[in-house]
Amino acid sequence: MSEAPAAPLSASADRARPQDIDLLLRAPRARVGWRLLPARVAALCAVELQKLRHDRTELYTRAVQPALWLLIFGQTFTRIKAIPTGGIPYIDYLAPGIIAQSAMFIAIFYGIQIIWERDAGVLNKLLVTPTPRSALITGKAFAAGVKSVIQAVVVVVIAALLGVALTWNPLKLLGVAAIVVLGSAFFSCLSMTIAGIVLSRDRLMGFGQAITMPLFFGSNALYPVDIMPGWLQAVSKVNPLSYEVDALRGLLLGTPAHLALDFGVLIVAAALGIAAASSLLGRLAR
Repeated sequence: MSEAPAAPLSASADRARPQDIDLLLRAPRARVGWRLLPARVAALCAVELQKLRHDRTELYTRAVQPALWLLIFGQTFTRIKAIPTGGIPYIDYLAPGIIAQSAMFIAIFYGIQIIWERDAGVLNKLLVTPTPRSALITGKAFAAGVKSVIQAVVVVVIAALLGVALTWNPLKLLGVAAIVVLGSAFFSCLSMTIAGIVLSRDRLMGFGQAITMPLFFGSNALYPVDIMPGWLQAVSKVNPLSYEVDALRGLLLGTPAHLALDFGVLIVAAALGIAAASSLLGRLAR
């Protein structure tokens, strides 16, 4: 008996493209170079910000201190009129300084979080991925910046309720957000750099408390640079917080400022901070 003819092979109506078949044979190439870093930074920043969805307590509690500075210190020294402010009420002069201070206080202890991740084993898992160390640090730094922007919004609302004459120009407010992000990126990288040196949460807390107040009082956040003693003026000129406050006053109050210099100093400071923290990240993970 003759065998039945074989059934013809079924074929798809769509003709397979060579590149589709190629994807079945080998994995697509990973993004490299300039395309890799922004994607990883954005992903890590998003992961950091997801923590706010589960616990917003930090944002509420950190709003208390700047509110007290404006309500008590600002209104009291406005009545005393002991600090020359160029003809504007002292509480107006103080508000940008308190925005910068609250952002710095959020960022300066960011190294504690990375030490906790080291102790929990999360950091080692991140370091064995193809993610560059600079992307990991940058993602955390800009997450700190976004948190600081949220804090800055709270301070701006409190200042507006107290009658501070702030600008509502959208472009200037975007500039304020950019300045806050850059300043927070530097201070968070400074904290992570110290974490890479001291390797302990307790030591980092001590260093953070030791440098926070000198950075704050050694800036123009509370008083003009002109009335400082000579040695403190020298400190203020190398203090990134002074440039952050100067830019915030110029944008929010319209006072004379050096915006190009302020932005330039903060960009360079943030870049150097990212480089320093990235170089010490491997030491922290050992």
